[in-house]
Amino acid sequence: MPSIVDQHSHGIGHGDLGLGGFETHLAAAAGATGPAPPGTTYFDSSTGLAVRRWCPPLLGLEPHCAPVRYLARRRELGAYRAGRLLLRGAGIGTFLLEAGAPCGLTSAAELAHTADGRAHEVVRLEPLAEQIADTSGSADSFTAYATEALLAVAKSAVAFSSGVRSCDGTPPEPAEVREAVARWLRARRTGGPLDEPMVARHLLWSAVGTGLPVQLHCRDPRRLARFLCATEGLGTDLVLLPDPGHHRQAARLAAAFPHVYADVGPRPEESLAEAPFGKLLFSTGARTLPELYVVGARSFAQAMGRVMNDWVAEGVCRWAEVGRIVSLVAAGTARRVYRLDAEAAREAG
Repeated sequence: MPSIVDQHSHGIGHGDLGLGGFETHLAAAAGATGPAPPGTTYFDSSTGLAVRRWCPPLLGLEPHCAPVRYLARRRELGAYRAGRLLLRGAGIGTFLLEAGAPCGLTSAAELAHTADGRAHEVVRLEPLAEQIADTSGSADSFTAYATEALLAVAKSAVAFSSGVRSCDGTPPEPAEVREAVARWLRARRTGGPLDEPMVARHLLWSAVGTGLPVQLHCRDPRRLARFLCATEGLGTDLVLLPDPGHHRQAARLAAAFPHVYADVGPRPEESLAEAPFGKLLFSTGARTLPELYVVGARSFAQAMGRVMNDWVAEGVCRWAEVGRIVSLVAAGTARRVYRLDAEAAREAG
């Protein structure tokens, strides 16, 4: 497996975690909420089993050791050293970190240092808009500041990201945007989040105008089909980050539009048959726990290995072609879409 590019994650926590704190984050990664059922823990999940399988050896323990023993070893090493061992053992060489993450998580620079790799910022539009709103006295000043901020961010970030769940095929009219911004600024005085769809769509279209790639967090990517169609030919690449259960649809849309790409997460099986391999990208989606980077990378490598073995056995491809297929999904597509080689050359120069 080549050095991997993790095209979407959030960083790791700074402090030590006890069993309760660790399980809270493990539960979130397993898609669960609330306490574990009586007599069980969230180590009793596929994510928990994967942590116990792959992470203890990186901290000097045997695989599948008891959770209590693993967490004791983690505390013995300290959060920083344990995080460093886990991240450097994950096999990820480059991280794309969504900026605007909650307090207490590492920045891109901190993650790069800990992992002894490279890390780049992906700027989430919604938190950026909230920052701009807090310094804007009117709808007109907000739109002006937002344009300036997007152009400034585009000089240093490798991509934008947005949580817009649906978007029309045309940019909102200026009058519509002005009215929506005014409503939102009034609500913002009470601390309200960005919940004006018209403002979010305006920001998304503005981000597309910078030419920087845009990641689209989408519960169901089919709801963005009109937007994908309308942005073809504008010179901006779009990367779909679908919710679980929607990776197949995202891959089909990536196959249908030349400027659209699809995230496969750590389990690429359902995406590989739906789109060219140069349209698919790996990510861990990891947040807070360095263990989740390890689990994501190892799960991806194992899944790719299973699929490639099956394809060779069935005559779908030859072993000579396997390396290129894996390399594209693991790193090559991300390096091209986010222009990471040019970014590295710029940093070196």
